[in-house]
Amino acid sequence: MLILGLDPGSRHTGFALLEARGDHLEALDFGRLSCPAGHPTPRRLASLVEQLTELLDRQPPQVAVLETPFHGLNSRSLVVLAQARGALLATLASRNIEIAEYSPAEVKSAVAGTGRADKTQVARMVSVLLALDTQKLSSDAADALAIAICYAHRSRFERLAGGRQ
Repeated sequence: MLILGLDPGSRHTGFALLEARGDHLEALDFGRLSCPAGHPTPRRLASLVEQLTELLDRQPPQVAVLETPFHGLNSRSLVVLAQARGALLATLASRNIEIAEYSPAEVKSAVAGTGRADKTQVARMVSVLLALDTQKLSSDAADALAIAICYAHRSRFERLAGGRQ
């Protein structure tokens, strides 16, 4: 299964394409989609959609996973983040790609074992789980990989638990 993890942001959106085969996970591609600085919001959102569309054209995933917004953001940041999320969700929905969402605590718990892990702990566990060099991971990409890993772990658990009935 090909899983697209997305960590939305107004300036940078982390992305990760993760292949899950049984309990084996492999990072196929990861990085960040960057919007042009200084451009008006509609232009930045259009750029985000264009970049995501190119990514989806190269390797269409079976599912896309996003982190739900953190409620501690100030209202301006939350509005801008919501606009970026909306652009991403609309693009994914237009391709009929299944969408899943997890809270930040769920992602941290699935990857680092605790919902209170900090970004460094999450990035370190992502690098261990996927045999990647932590130095080569941007924080956006590490978060997107963590989101994809969370989906892979949870969906595998749900399949196993469903088989016991």
